Amino acid sequence: MTTALLEIVDLGDGEVVLQRAEEEGVEPLVSIQFSAEASVYLMENNLEVAKAMIQAGIQAAARLAEMSSVEVEAESAESKKVAGGRTVH
Repeated sequence: MTTALLEIVDLGDGEVVLQRAEEEGVEPLVSIQFSAEASVYLMENNLEVAKAMIQAGIQAAARLAEMSSVEVEAESAESKKVAGGRTVH
């Protein structure tokens, strides 16, 4: 994935989006929609809550990618061990 500058935008209708800063009119990467009831409960702090949700999602995705990478490396090492430990005549 290429590096891009991202921005979090409050659209003002209860929706907060994560999008690429340089691309307008393109579908956002993430969209969070708060109902009117949720907005009242959050005391109109939708943007702050959305930022925390997006940050948590990015951190979780990074951990999952790291775990997946470790699993792939472990499987690769195991397959090398098995392939290198056999002698066929």
